[in-house]
Amino acid sequence: MAWNEPGNNGKNNDPWKQGGRDQGPPDLDEVFRNLGKKLGGVFGGKGGGSGNAGSGGSSILMIVVLIVAIAVWALSGFYTIKDAERGVILRFGQYHEEVGAGIHWKPTFIDTVTPVNTQEVRSLRADGFMLTQDQNLVRVTFEVQYRIFNARQYLFSVVDADSSLREATDAALRFVIGHSIMDDVLTRGREVVRQDTRIELESIINPYNMGLTLVDVNFRDARPPEEVRDAFDDAIKAQEDQERFVQEATAYAREIEPRARGQVNRVMQEAEAYKQQIVLRAQGEVSRFEQLLPQYLAAPKVTRDRMYLETMEYVYSNTSKILVDVKNSNNLMYLPLDKLINQGAAATQGKAVTPLPARNSQDVSTAPVFPETSRASSPRTGSGR
Repeated sequence: MAWNEPGNNGKNNDPWKQGGRDQGPPDLDEVFRNLGKKLGGVFGGKGGGSGNAGSGGSSILMIVVLIVAIAVWALSGFYTIKDAERGVILRFGQYHEEVGAGIHWKPTFIDTVTPVNTQEVRSLRADGFMLTQDQNLVRVTFEVQYRIFNARQYLFSVVDADSSLREATDAALRFVIGHSIMDDVLTRGREVVRQDTRIELESIINPYNMGLTLVDVNFRDARPPEEVRDAFDDAIKAQEDQERFVQEATAYAREIEPRARGQVNRVMQEAEAYKQQIVLRAQGEVSRFEQLLPQYLAAPKVTRDRMYLETMEYVYSNTSKILVDVKNSNNLMYLPLDKLINQGAAATQGKAVTPLPARNSQDVSTAPVFPETSRASSPRTGSGR
């Protein structure tokens, strides 16, 4: 017999209804009905009668759906702004405020948040064929690096700030290239073109208040058309060779000039030393004659003889051959062999024979000087004897 078959004195054999108590699972409609009765007073309804059972269940379902929708709407309003970003809030399409980094909440369908990165360095590139001042055509490649410093101006001052900056860069570059000659653009004037382009670009974008600031501008490349590239390459190489030769000549001049100045200084110092030597020698001669004059006036013959002997001593000490003039006889040549041997040994050892020093400390000359009359009164002629 089945467990729910009628019987047992009119009692159902349902195991959930033992002892006359209904312990089966609750019905979902009954749950909603009880909940509707409890909340009926809140909405002004009266929880009674079978006719109001269906409408009460529908009201409860609508309330639950509404609560779930409100929860989903509230949870969907949370958003996060990164550290490098600024959040621009639009309320019903109109600018409301800006928020910084962190977690924020907004009413969905009412506010719209647009995050803008204000620390990222962006770049754009402008290139194309441009006409120079001297009617030459060059292909120029230029790069601009920028970042956003005002999120509101970046979004609402112009329709598209990035596109506007690209057009302004192209206009500024064409203006500068149009006022420059081709040689400056290709070689030595690239830095001037870069700086002029930056100044011109800033003057164009500042009145629009686009919220952008220039970080750097780079002159990437400047090339002539393909048809004449070889000729321009040769011209550029010639200019580079010219600059190299000029630099080498400058380096050579800087190397030679100090050396020449040193030689000039050395020659001047030698001339000054020679001048002082001659002056001192002359002063010594004058001093010697002044000291010799009183002695000569006191004893002329003795003084002449002494001067003659000193002179002969000096002359004979520096010569290896002596010719003796004998009166009324043949001349005799005297060869001092001992001195010749000593002089040969000294020459072999690299030694130089030095003359005898003068007696007077103030005399700088290498040989004694005496008056002309001393030769006439020398013992050789016998007139002074």
